[in-house]
Parts: sequence; structure tokens; C-alpha cells
Amino acid sequence: MDVSSPFAFVHPSLLLILLVPIFSILFFTKKRHPSSGNGGRRLPPSPWGLPILGHLPLLGRLPHRKLRSLAERHGPVMLLRLGRVPTIVASSAAAAQEAMKTRDLAFASRPAVRMAERLLYGRDMAFAPYGEYWRQARRVCVLHLLSARRVASFGRVREQEAAALLDRVRRVACSRPDDDNAVVNLTDEIISYTNAVISRATFGDDGGYGINGGLAEVFADFEELLGTATVGEFVPWLAWVDTLMGLDAKAARMSKIMDGLLEQVIADHRQRRLSGGRLVGDGEEDHRDFVDVLLDVSEAGEDAGGIQIDTVGIKAIVLDMFAAATDTTYTTLVWAMAELINHPAKMCKLQEEIRANVIDNGGNHMNGDNLSKLHYLRAVIKETLRMHAPLPLLLPRETLEDTELLGYHVPARTRVVINAWAIGRDMETWERAEEFMPERFVDGPTEYGVGHDDFRSVPFGAGRRGCPGVGFAVPSIELALASLLYHFDWELPAAAGASKLDMSELYGLSVRLKANLCLVAKPWSP
Repeated sequence: MDVSSPFAFVHPSLLLILLVPIFSILFFTKKRHPSSGNGGRRLPPSPWGLPILGHLPLLGRLPHRKLRSLAERHGPVMLLRLGRVPTIVASSAAAAQEAMKTRDLAFASRPAVRMAERLLYGRDMAFAPYGEYWRQARRVCVLHLLSARRVASFGRVREQEAAALLDRVRRVACSRPDDDNAVVNLTDEIISYTNAVISRATFGDDGGYGINGGLAEVFADFEELLGTATVGEFVPWLAWVDTLMGLDAKAARMSKIMDGLLEQVIADHRQRRLSGGRLVGDGEEDHRDFVDVLLDVSEAGEDAGGIQIDTVGIKAIVLDMFAAATDTTYTTLVWAMAELINHPAKMCKLQEEIRANVIDNGGNHMNGDNLSKLHYLRAVIKETLRMHAPLPLLLPRETLEDTELLGYHVPARTRVVINAWAIGRDMETWERAEEFMPERFVDGPTEYGVGHDDFRSVPFGAGRRGCPGVGFAVPSIELALASLLYHFDWELPAAAGASKLDMSELYGLSVRLKANLCLVAKPWSP
């Protein structure tokens, strides 16, 4: 499950500190021939760059957009120099397919990411380099945490938290039913929903580790820090800038806070097990949380297929699960609602499908059993993921050996970034690529991940390093979106004075809507 993009831009304030002295003594480098220094083998084209910093200053505040602009001039495979880190950027479906399928093994490792090493113990699954530990950790996640049976076991949690979300929205909507000032901050409500679902799935129902007591803010700070690139990662001799900007101190504080929380969680779970409170069950009756499952795997040892997960491994995997599931779910939900607000006819079409389905089944609310019949809902979510991939720049890969990409030579240990955002909006492969058109997915495959060799939209990646948690995130997205659209009609506040929602982006852990999504909710009943 993709967690964050360490390929995030370097903050402009950092660049200012660096560029003032550098521009006084340096000038633009002369562009070298693509094949120089590689025995005549052709490297990908590369834009002009600066000495020392290379192409870092080109990335700007929205690097996924800047990289697409560069790809339009230099081609779908480019070579950038991010400080001293050679980086290949792939921006087409053909390049993505070759990197994530045809030559998947050669592109299967991960580069060292300093912030991930500081916050995730260097032992998590998402950022681990290709090797035995990664294979074991992924196997634990796929077989024990993210299997279809495990996802089904959290159906009760999803439905309870969706009901709580509706109650919170209803309280605001009914507080002043005739007043358009009764505006719902849907961004905050969706974040609360996603935090609650993953908190209960990870820590359990009764451990007191939920979203109360400031834990939501702690995890938000954790995720923001995890998505922050460090100068020292790209220009080692400028690592002092990270200290100057306070990143090292923030990472140390956050690591201590998270480690203390996880130690408490694991200790409480172990104490409960010793006291005879160990949870067992099967299928939907299995109410073990992620920590319970990981403790079972750890204690089983060789009986679990030789997989050895110690306490540090448990903490690292738990943080992976939490960060990934929260960000993917809430950003997709917010973007979906934003697109539907700007396309009211499509919102009405989706509401008609949802409401007819609930009424035909003799119910008065949406539940997980109804979701499989909502084909247009699935198309809306797929179109949202195409246009607003939660991680527009997929977690970087690193080549294990010398290889090729679309005929270009890619040396071993080269960082490789796939621009999923640019691929999803490629005008050469998508008709009206910049328009929100869910209808394009109505008659397509039902799965959300890559299938049938179609790499035109890769929001979850593919191949060995593809996101294994799609099946966990999607039911939470589907249930919340269907519930909100069944019970309420939505519109922009009259006070906003605009007919369309501002879709400006904010780049961070993921690319999210820059402003909070504040809407008027009008309760609906059949």
C-alpha cells in the first residue's frame, strides 16, 4: 500500500537559502549528449539543470504538473538530476507497463528515503528494498491483514463509522434547516471517518486509541512529515539545511511520540491476551485488529510459513497500514465529492442509482451488501482516481540492475518515478482527458487496480510493488460516498458566490483539494 511520496518538492524557502549563494558563483551547465559516459548506450533525454542542485529547482510547488510539462517537451521517459540522485521519470502508459510489468523485477527495489527510515524504523513494507525481508513483510500484509476475509471482517466497523459520519452531517444540516449558513466542513468530517475506520481496524474498538485526545492531529503531523523530502537526501553536504529548518528535530520528536504510542498499544494487547482476552474467530465473526493479527503471526513463528515479525516489525507495518489507508481514502472521497458538485447532472445520475438500489432492496440506508450493484458509483470512483491519483508520483522505485525503458538505457541503482497523474490525463490515450466523464468506465473491468494490460490509469501502481491494500481502501470509499449521496442533496453555499468549486491543489503527503470542502447538505428521504 503506497504511503507517501518522498519525491515531494523541496520547499521554496529551502531553495532560497540555497540559490542565493549558488547563483552568485555558478551558471547553467552545458547540456551533455545523452549517450556520454555510458559506453555509447543512449540515456533518456534530460532538460537543462543547475550544478549541485541539478533539476530540483524545476519541480516547483506542484511537481506532478511540472514534470508533465517537461515530458511534453522531452518525451515520456526523462532523466533528471535531483542533486546527486539520478532519477528517471516515466510519464506514459507504455513506459509504466514496461517498468511495472515487462521488466518489473529490474525495477522492483526502493531507494533509501531518509524520512521513512527515521519514522518507520527502516523495517516497513512499503519502503523496504527488494529482498527477503520485503517478501516476508508483504506476505504478512497480503495473507494476514489485507485478505478478502480480513477486509470483510471490518464490515461492521465501516458501517458503524459511516452511520456516525451521517449523524455528524445531519446535526449540522438540521441545526438551521432554512439557513444556507448551515455549512458542513465535509473535509473534516471525512477525515474523522477515515481516521476512525483505520484506528479501529488497527488498534481495536476498546483500546482508547481512536481519534479522540488529539491522536488525529498527531497522525496528521506524522503523515505530513513522512511526505517531506530532505535536502540531505539529494545533496548530502547540504544536510545541515534540514537541521536549520528543524526537520531533524521534528522527526526525532515524532518518532518518540509514535514509538511510545505503539509500545503502549502492543503492551495492552499482550496483557489482554495473557488475561484470557485473546480474540479468535473466522470470516466476518473474526474481530481481531491488525495488532492482534500481527502478534499471532509473530508468536506462530515457523508455523506461519517461516515468517518472523518482531516488535519493531509490528510497529513499522502498523504505521504503513495507518498512513496508507487514511490518506488514500479521504483524499479520494473529497475529490469525488468536489467533482460531483461541479457536475450536478452526474451527481443526480449517481444519486438515482443509489436511491433506487436501496429502495428496491427494501431498506432505508446503504450497507456493504448493496455496493456491488452500484456500477455508476464504481465508475465515478475510477474516474476520480484517474484524474486525482492519491499519490500522483508513485513511490519511487530503484533499479536492481542495468536495464532499459522504452529503448533508453537505465543504469543499476537509478531512482525511477512514475507520474501516475500525467498518465491518467494523457491526451493521446484518453478522449477529453481533462474532463470528468465517469461514463468511460461503466462498461469496463470491475477491478480498481490495473487489469487486462491497461496501464492508462495506475493510481495504485502495479507489479511487485503495486499497492496490496486496494481491497481495504475501496469498500470504505464506496460506502461513505454512497451513504452521503443517498441521505443528502448537496450544493455550494450561496454565500460563496460561485457556480463552481475551486479545484486548486495542495501538494503534500498526497495531492489534495487546497481549500476545505464546505457544502450545504439538505436531508433527503424517500
